[in-house]
Amino acid sequence: MTKKRIFYGFLGLLVLYLCYLAYIFILSPKTNLQSIYLIPKDAVFIIESEQPVESWEKISKGKAWRHLKKNAYFSDLTENIQRVDTVFNDNHKLFEFFDNRSLFISVHMISHKDYGIFYVLDLKRIAKLQLLKTYLNTLLDDGYMLSKRTYHEHEILEVHDRESKKTMYLSFIKNQLVASYTHTLVEASIDQYLEPVLGRNLNFLKINQKVGHEDLFRMYVQYHYFDDYIKMYSDRPSDWVKRVSENFLFSGFYFDLDENSTLTANGYTNISSVNEYYLEALLKSGTAKRSIPEVAPNSTALYISYGFDSFSKFYKNFEMVQQSDPEQFESYQTSIAKMEKFLKIDVKEHFVSWIGNEIAVLQIQSHITKGKNDVALVLKANDAEAAKKNLTFVVEQIRKKTPVKFKAVNYKGYEINFLSIKGFFKILLGGRFDEFDKPYFTQIDDFVIFSDSPNTLKGIIDKVSEGDILATSEEFKNFDQRFDSESTVFVYGNVPLFYDNMYALADAPTKQKMRKNKDFIICFPQVGLQLSPEDDLFESRLVLNYRNVEEVKRTFKTSTSVNKAIPKKQASASTEITDAVFDLTPIYPTDLNAKSFSKKYANGNIRFEVDLKDGLKHGRYEEFYSDGTRKIRGRFRDDEQVGTWRYYDKEGTQVLKKRF
Repeated sequence: MTKKRIFYGFLGLLVLYLCYLAYIFILSPKTNLQSIYLIPKDAVFIIESEQPVESWEKISKGKAWRHLKKNAYFSDLTENIQRVDTVFNDNHKLFEFFDNRSLFISVHMISHKDYGIFYVLDLKRIAKLQLLKTYLNTLLDDGYMLSKRTYHEHEILEVHDRESKKTMYLSFIKNQLVASYTHTLVEASIDQYLEPVLGRNLNFLKINQKVGHEDLFRMYVQYHYFDDYIKMYSDRPSDWVKRVSENFLFSGFYFDLDENSTLTANGYTNISSVNEYYLEALLKSGTAKRSIPEVAPNSTALYISYGFDSFSKFYKNFEMVQQSDPEQFESYQTSIAKMEKFLKIDVKEHFVSWIGNEIAVLQIQSHITKGKNDVALVLKANDAEAAKKNLTFVVEQIRKKTPVKFKAVNYKGYEINFLSIKGFFKILLGGRFDEFDKPYFTQIDDFVIFSDSPNTLKGIIDKVSEGDILATSEEFKNFDQRFDSESTVFVYGNVPLFYDNMYALADAPTKQKMRKNKDFIICFPQVGLQLSPEDDLFESRLVLNYRNVEEVKRTFKTSTSVNKAIPKKQASASTEITDAVFDLTPIYPTDLNAKSFSKKYANGNIRFEVDLKDGLKHGRYEEFYSDGTRKIRGRFRDDEQVGTWRYYDKEGTQVLKKRF
């Protein structure tokens, strides 16, 4: 009888427990909280997945991730993700039970040079089981210590790893589990539960709804904090980074990973309507095929293209959208009118009329200075002859109205001229073109190219003449095919070259990190972003192309390919003096109308001096030792050494001569 009572008592308890589970999972009201409401408002990046285990397994098996895991940053990220898992189960079993529940991972800046990672896992109705919180303690072995505290009426669990001395902070908020190794992020999440910011941001929600729930995972970028993230790597981020943070609001992408570990992201981007007239005008102006790779050198580190049905249409829209800010529009019109009146030109007739359907900014690896990029603005002309005629007229008006007297220079059959209108492109197209203050320019077929440095134009002419351009690069052409042939904004980055530029701008500690992690940066040698208008958003595509690092070093140009001066065999007591002493270092004068060019030693004495004609070496050349004694003497004609050249020792005695 006693056994029957025990049996029926146990059976009754089991039935009650099953009824409790039925109520929890079937009958109880759904009061689920959305994960996005708990993400702290200052997230730079947010990654979302409906199937975190399946998605993570696909990523972790890829060639790119196997390479990146060797890097401390990504190894730490992997370790953090695995630690979240370890809190529950050493073998993924419990975490796999949570698959098909949304997981959010967000990145936040927690100091000037450091970031924190935050996790939100939707437990759905299982969160109602108090047993889950109690059971957590049994999952931890002796290597962990569990403690609890309360913050704003929410319990925070602190799981301390005795070996690593790190503490993970967790909290159950309704149906959500939040976790981070940064306690302030968990506390900020609890604050968000009371007053959500990001989850109620209409601009974010619009992108979130458009992206939907596709493919591997989704990623969102909040551009307001993007420049703070970049400052972790460079104390002087470029103006382009600042403009991105100011002018874009959010991007949302859904990702796919192919068998070659090339990551393709499709999604949407919205822009700020407060201070970004340029992008708003682009949104209304159509798309165009990209053609500027026909003059972009293969050493281009960054190619930023703007395309439209026609520049005239874009310019009309650019004027129209500025009218929403009467003060700004009046200032813009006044600046244009003042310039037109002074030079007696018509901006629409002499510039706007001949510009075609694409303009682009190029950052090109300098062929002069290692680790530096030259900058050029390229305008595609709809009529090459009209472009030449109108620019000739404008240059002539500048000669008449200003004291600037510049004689056009011929370089390899292309004329280099000077547009001495201070800040012209900033006036015409806005602040994003203030890098071109008083530019030189040349025309190559249908393309008019501007740069503040004539040597940049010479370098482009050299590359076009040699056929060493993006349009002939198999690497660029293959990568370009991953995008639509027409776009409004297209950004292409050659990462190995861009790395050199970032390295040159970085502070000493950042340079040390960059050197250490170079192989994990350049393993994605090509990065591209495309924006095309769709209603009031930009449809966006982002592609990162993974390649084996050794293959990258063989295929893609880096700073090691920058031209270097030919080393000269100097005269010394133990070295034979040969004709190699007449192999001179290249020079790059920035004033093409100068009559001479010289350089000095640190002590102020002249190192060498040469006569110039149209920016080329032409006439007398003399080189000196640091004490002022003559070293080399000869003559140039049209940049070529001619006549008899003489070499002298430090006593002033001629020891070698050569006839050219």
